[in-house]
Amino acid sequence: MSNVVLRFDEHRAHLHALRAAALAAVDPAAAVRRWLTPADWAGAESIYVVGAGKAGTAMALAAAELLGGRLTAGVVAVPQAPAPGPAGAVPASLSFIEAGHPRPTTGSLAAGRAMEALLSRTGPRDLVLALISGGASALLELPHPGLSLDDLRQTTELLLRSGAAIHEINLVRAQLSRLKGGGLARLAYPARVLTLILSDVVGNSLASIASGPTVLDAADPAGALAVVERYSLRAQLPPAVRQRLAHGTGPLGEAKPAVEHRIIGSNRVAGEAAASAARQMGFDARWVADDWQGEARAVGARFARLLIAPPGPAPLALVGRPFAHERQPPRCWVAGGESTVAVRGAGLGGRNQEAALAAALALYMLPNVAAAMIATDGIDGPTDAAGAIITGSTIRRARSLGLDPQRHLDDNNTYPLLRAVNALLVTGPTGTNVNDLMIGVVY
Repeated sequence: MSNVVLRFDEHRAHLHALRAAALAAVDPAAAVRRWLTPADWAGAESIYVVGAGKAGTAMALAAAELLGGRLTAGVVAVPQAPAPGPAGAVPASLSFIEAGHPRPTTGSLAAGRAMEALLSRTGPRDLVLALISGGASALLELPHPGLSLDDLRQTTELLLRSGAAIHEINLVRAQLSRLKGGGLARLAYPARVLTLILSDVVGNSLASIASGPTVLDAADPAGALAVVERYSLRAQLPPAVRQRLAHGTGPLGEAKPAVEHRIIGSNRVAGEAAASAARQMGFDARWVADDWQGEARAVGARFARLLIAPPGPAPLALVGRPFAHERQPPRCWVAGGESTVAVRGAGLGGRNQEAALAAALALYMLPNVAAAMIATDGIDGPTDAAGAIITGSTIRRARSLGLDPQRHLDDNNTYPLLRAVNALLVTGPTGTNVNDLMIGVVY
């Protein structure tokens, strides 16, 4: 590919293509088809499918296709149920229930109750296939006695606005739900449980993904209380939640079902696919890591610094000039993870938009450099954007319109500014979710 000429004026097309390559690598249906085989259900008398998440529809339909007539029944909680299609497109035995994200809704509660009823039918020779993807913690809910849906919603809102990381949020959620922290697996007893997971948690901790619904003994009362104290939330929590966290959930029962977990897609898989596609284009591309976390604006500035001065020795004359050497090919860096936002302002935006604006400030007036900050589910915060694509001229364009980038960042109001400079990346829901990606290109 050394003869390919890559031009900066094509950076948006290149970044869109790299995003598409990343998402293709974590296509939920394809992942289920790779990881689920007839050997998995051989000998099972009845097969039940339960699932929740933004990739729930694709995962469940792929599983139903593979199982064919062996599928007994299923319940899946999703943001939007599949539209009616040709006869047989959605098996009659498979029920999709629309639920809420990132805060649970009455649909989340309905899905939890339907799943509890379904699992009450299982026997010792049955198989329960659990399909879990990002968003499942909110989409599937069954609170402990004494807790209301409003209690869960208020608690979720406080945690989201505090800047807590997803694994911290899920520690608390697991203490409040009969389905989280291994609860789903206990309800499935005495059946065998096989869980296929599309991970949306940095580090792929099974206990953190979707709050560990099939991870036995994943509940951590002390850890949940520590999160509440760390972010000074105790006084703001609903009284019933404070009571539950202070006194624990009580005995979990003796049921110990056989459970197997398989992670079938992750941020690393997506990021490495993007880097591979970049090399095919002609970039000198590198996958950095999938563990980028912290305040979104700090993460964005850090990624910008990586583009400006990549690790390793460089001639003094090149310091501050991103990859500026005539013998060097265009470069591409890909990193992944999930940042957080401690909400202090009253604006509109999302973590990827904050990271993008912070990166734009750090790259101000640098030529031939661009970066995309992408939510792989296509939803960044409470907006219709998946993130943003910025360049060294983004800040100049904003200021020419009379906008103050730093003020917008400080007010958590990145969406209006990025929309004004045509930097928003709007894709709609993707049907998958493996955290966030940052892709930087320097020509």
